[in-house]
Amino acid sequence: MTPTPIILDCDPGHDDAIAILLAVASPELDLRAVTTVSGNQTLDKTTNNALRVLELAGRTDIPVYAGADAPFVRQRDVAAHVHGESGLDGPDLPRPSESPQAEHAVEFLAELYRGAEKPVLVATGPLTNVGLLFATHADPRPERIVLMGGAIGEGNRTPAAEFNIWADPEAAQRVFAEGLDTTMIGLDVTHRALIKDEHTERMRGAGRVGKIVAELMDFYARFHKRRYTDLDGSPMHDPVCIAHLLDPTLMAVRDAFIEVDCTTGPSWGRTNVDWRGREHCGAPNAKVGLDIDGPRFAELIVERISSLG
Repeated sequence: MTPTPIILDCDPGHDDAIAILLAVASPELDLRAVTTVSGNQTLDKTTNNALRVLELAGRTDIPVYAGADAPFVRQRDVAAHVHGESGLDGPDLPRPSESPQAEHAVEFLAELYRGAEKPVLVATGPLTNVGLLFATHADPRPERIVLMGGAIGEGNRTPAAEFNIWADPEAAQRVFAEGLDTTMIGLDVTHRALIKDEHTERMRGAGRVGKIVAELMDFYARFHKRRYTDLDGSPMHDPVCIAHLLDPTLMAVRDAFIEVDCTTGPSWGRTNVDWRGREHCGAPNAKVGLDIDGPRFAELIVERISSLG
């Protein structure tokens, strides 16, 4: 089996960190590079966190490129109330032995996607880097994008909007308007992709990496137990993108037209999803995740994280 090459554009972030670890633990995938963006925390912190997670995994050979430090036009607003001041509060992660690459993430992506090989672009943070790539370069395009963001129903940053899209709606609209092979995995799916306390305890006993992931989950779960009393676990938003590439049968998808609300009103950042072909909407420009086999997803996380030792 030839591994599928991927680029992970992210803003670590507890769930981004687990997405990175899931990718490096999966022989079906070849993580070529990590690009970072401001989102869950400021760019300097998300970049440092990506380096620390790769250090933890023993994969310092994977380069990290820092990207956009602010949204297209909005004021930057990070999620410290979820992820802490470092963006990865909880365990003592190793200091990185490597530094980020000198090249800006957007320029790296432009050069990469001008080439013949076009890795799947997995985007698990605000879409600023991807939107900038499309807005400033006419030709380089990935053939496929899998992104975590949006919602058909209720948001998490506001009642209308999910955080990644809310953080930079103009960038997100630019990405959906491109009409590429794009899969949107939103809260309707990720709030069914739960890591429960029992899963955390199994990872805690599975070696050094598993112990640190369990400590990440201890911190991350505290917020979700307060906010989402109706959920029996913590949503693993970003790793669902990786899991979808590993096993497409985990998640049901449907073609749809997506338009992002870029107003400044209460629906700012909402992903308006239409699959009925209404007259004012366009042809489908993405696939939208509808549901996931939560127990199988959780077992995949525990199995692959435990394999890192």
